[in-house]
Amino acid sequence: MRFDVITLFPELFAPFLTAGITRRAYASGQVDVHLWNPRDHAEGNYRRVDDRPFGGGPGMVMMAEPLERCLNHIRDQRGEALDTQAPLVLFSPIGRKLNHAEVEGWSASAGAILLCGRYEGVDQRFIDAHVTVQLSLGDFVLSGGEIAALALLDAVARLQPGVLSDEGSHQFDSFNPALDGLLDCPHYTRPEEWAGRAVPAPLMSGHHAQIERWRRDQRLLITARHRPDLIDAARAAGALQPAGGRTRQIALTGYNGRLFDPLAGRFVRGFTSAKPERQSRRSHLWRGQDRWIST
Repeated sequence: MRFDVITLFPELFAPFLTAGITRRAYASGQVDVHLWNPRDHAEGNYRRVDDRPFGGGPGMVMMAEPLERCLNHIRDQRGEALDTQAPLVLFSPIGRKLNHAEVEGWSASAGAILLCGRYEGVDQRFIDAHVTVQLSLGDFVLSGGEIAALALLDAVARLQPGVLSDEGSHQFDSFNPALDGLLDCPHYTRPEEWAGRAVPAPLMSGHHAQIERWRRDQRLLITARHRPDLIDAARAAGALQPAGGRTRQIALTGYNGRLFDPLAGRFVRGFTSAKPERQSRRSHLWRGQDRWIST
């Protein structure tokens, strides 16, 4: 796949493309990245790419003409047919939020042209004429689209075959709808005890079924505590059972009986174990904030 990036600051991308485990994707050409500065396609001695906004107001606006010349040059270099042109992606506040499903779609595509806006934004006439997709990282504002473009490239690169040391590791990522869309469980490494805190016993048991049960329980508990919306989404997708079944409560053993509540700004007690009323091999039940959640 090929990604062409239109940016006024191509130097921001150089360290990113040559460092870290995802460099394998860029070095091998699995994710072929080309950087283009619209200033190279501007006219005049100053190579101007921005101007004051009509109607007044603060800041500057990126001009349509140098952007269009840059875009046309990229399309010529890509050798695209008119009916197979790569989408032009603009990172902006009105774009759809970038999530795991969106990243998976781009990771299986032929690539795109990424436009990194600056200043107050891009002349709307260029957007109307050329932009096909708008994406957003969230409800906050950055000084430019470069960080958003880097985020998309990194997320896409790590999903390519052979990039991660363990090819199956991304299958257990948080938000992966192919699994269940929940958050990931906590992870531990050596030493077995650090600062008086021990690794949870199930992880040291060597019992694979017990380990998987513990990890599943922790993923459910952490998601219910921090992102209950993901529980609802998983139910709607059929990845979790509807509420109403009764089996057992999950003990918060993975965090030594305590979980940090970012809303309260303190650690709170975990749930206590309870004997199941009716044993089920694949369903669990836990309670949080006065409600039972079956899975």
